[in-house]
Amino acid sequence: MPKLDLTIPAESLSAESQQELARQLGATLLHWEGAPDTEFFRSITWTHVHALPSESIQTPDGLAEPHAVVDITVPNGALSERRKAGLVEDVTKVVLEATGWGDDAGIRVWTLIHEVPDGNWGAAGQVVRFDQLREAAKAEREQEGSGKEKVPAATSGKEEVPA
Repeated sequence: MPKLDLTIPAESLSAESQQELARQLGATLLHWEGAPDTEFFRSITWTHVHALPSESIQTPDGLAEPHAVVDITVPNGALSERRKAGLVEDVTKVVLEATGWGDDAGIRVWTLIHEVPDGNWGAAGQVVRFDQLREAAKAEREQEGSGKEKVPAATSGKEEVPA
């Protein structure tokens, strides 16, 4: 049940590019979580795009270069340190590609990962436990016949991540 919030200058992306970037960010997060790429898991991976006017983005010295903040919220335990590192790298690449800011503009993409302690996430009027999500992922894999196969790299062609 991951959630992403992308804050970015409105002028950096067209409406179509915003939608595609939101889709890619969600797919990247699912990949690094090791979640199955199924309709169910895609449906509970939400990306909210907050497109702000350029003049709303400031530094203490005044207007800032265009930049993006990707806030990612996941259940505690969903991402190992290795998965976090891969996620941050891929999220940065996806944002830079979508905006055309260039490979050397990586400092302008911040990724913040927030882990919600077990028992502190609710959906459908009830508390959702991480073990429930693991069981749902297992059931989804079994239903699609994938067992514990590896999930193909979503964005960068990097190593496959064991599910």
